[in-house]
Amino acid sequence: MITADEMAVVDANAAALGVPRKQLMESSGNAVARAVRDHVDPGATVAVVCGRGNNGGDAMVAARFLDEYDVTVSLLGRAETITTRIARENWDALREAEYDTREVRDSADLDLGTPALVVDAMLGTGVTGELREPERSAALATNDADAPVLSVDVPSGVDADTGEAAGPAVDADHVVTFHDDKPGLSHLDCEVTVADIGIPEAAERFVGNGDLLRVERDPHSHKGVNGEVLVVGGGPYTGAPALSAQAALRAGADLVRVACPEGVAREVQGYSENLILRPFAGDHLVSGHVPRLLAAAEGHDTVVFGPGLGDHEETLAAVETFLESYEGTAVVDADALQVVPEVDTEATLVCTPHQGELRKMGGETSDDWQERAGLVESFAADLGHSLLVKGVYDVVSDGERTRVSRTGNAAMTVGGTGDVLAGVTAALASVLHPHDAACVAAYANGRAGDLVVAGEAGDPPRGNGLLATDLVDAMPVALEPEGVE
Repeated sequence: MITADEMAVVDANAAALGVPRKQLMESSGNAVARAVRDHVDPGATVAVVCGRGNNGGDAMVAARFLDEYDVTVSLLGRAETITTRIARENWDALREAEYDTREVRDSADLDLGTPALVVDAMLGTGVTGELREPERSAALATNDADAPVLSVDVPSGVDADTGEAAGPAVDADHVVTFHDDKPGLSHLDCEVTVADIGIPEAAERFVGNGDLLRVERDPHSHKGVNGEVLVVGGGPYTGAPALSAQAALRAGADLVRVACPEGVAREVQGYSENLILRPFAGDHLVSGHVPRLLAAAEGHDTVVFGPGLGDHEETLAAVETFLESYEGTAVVDADALQVVPEVDTEATLVCTPHQGELRKMGGETSDDWQERAGLVESFAADLGHSLLVKGVYDVVSDGERTRVSRTGNAAMTVGGTGDVLAGVTAALASVLHPHDAACVAAYANGRAGDLVVAGEAGDPPRGNGLLATDLVDAMPVALEPEGVE
């Protein structure tokens, strides 16, 4: 099964793979036409009721495959208000070919006649909440018609994820849905057909442009709603925690604080005035600092543990002590990774090792990305934590779901890019499911590198001169989806 939000991601990923939504609409429309033929005989009257989005576009395509039927296509609203380019193109095609098309500018003017079948294509899986006009009146008229109803993807007014309706909704007898079943359809008293419309498996396997749709920012949000991140790092190294913190900010976190040894706090602060420092005594992390860190972590959505901490024996013991008591979400990177296999924790961990660090943790890897994906999935299942394993192809797995990100380039072997990735992952894990956050972070981090190298991030091409700070600056652009309709 697939939720409405996931379906939008997969649609956009398919387009990025070269299977555009217009092509999928042709396949969807053909599937609707097949369903019509399954339920009424040629020559029958079919009333198609279309909304102004892609759901309506699917049914407009279907009408072109139903020349052996007496078909009327009613558009709810004015043609100039059709919301997508491809739906408008299919409406124009029907008009130019002189099909029986009708613009319903007032819901009272909807005349279904006496059809043998009504096709409901008013609203698709991406629309929730109570129906508004003219769809509300059209749904009631559809239910009052003395004819069976075939809904496209989901009955209009029904939430595809829950099967519930916030008000009046179409009472469908049949539903033809696309690519995969939707969770809410099992709760309905109707026949459901799942149609394969040619979305490649890779649209779900590979993280793509569509996954960036997950990163939404409420225009009415206030400070803190979009995530607060605590970076615990520094000691032997000062740049690493600063990179992670700045990356978290560029990835959308509202507030980021850096807990680091007071001996290096001034240096860390010097990297940016945007950083909020929470120094602790000494020149490296020790177990005595843990109670204070745990108290600080309580006020944050996600913790990043590891950048620049080093591998001092006392420091690793402190990391283990922290994780044993922490129950929130943490991104674990760098030297801190080596304690994860042995620690007993209730925390939700996202571990971000490169392949060398993965081997030190006890995992296995391979030069073949498909084999590596299987090995990472198995190790994640054994660990009980999510893994984002960096490589030419990044592999993300929680032990059950495994995805692969193919962005990035050889210039990103420069130091610090992993610190940026950890910060981006933490920012996104503050507002997304950790597995989704890791997937989007891997994709965006690599895409930022690609933009910088190609000179598409507002600066000249960097070539092999890329710096980790370039990724930080390019991150807002890298997190923006392209061309999604």
